[in-house]
Amino acid sequence: MQVSLQERGGVLYIFLDGELDEHTAADARRYIDSAVLKYTRINKAVIDLSKVAFMDSTGIGFLIGRYKAFRRFGLPVYIANPNRATDKILLIGGIYAIIPKV
Repeated sequence: MQVSLQERGGVLYIFLDGELDEHTAADARRYIDSAVLKYTRINKAVIDLSKVAFMDSTGIGFLIGRYKAFRRFGLPVYIANPNRATDKILLIGGIYAIIPKV
């Protein structure tokens, strides 16, 4: 899993590339959670899933955890560009009721 961050206009874009599962989620989590402390001028975060090839239930836990991490700072979180399979998992899991899709 590759993680890249980009800040534009007060928005922190988090780009995930690869498989989001039990083997990759911990490293991605640590990287993103440490970034929350560095980006002090953002007013929201968008997690871009366009390059996530596979996601299992660990990925759902990962997303909920990042939501909670950003919410501690009062920042809303959104999901962008999930592929068809990922979108279906998130829809069935009710994740969009917590983290809206943009």
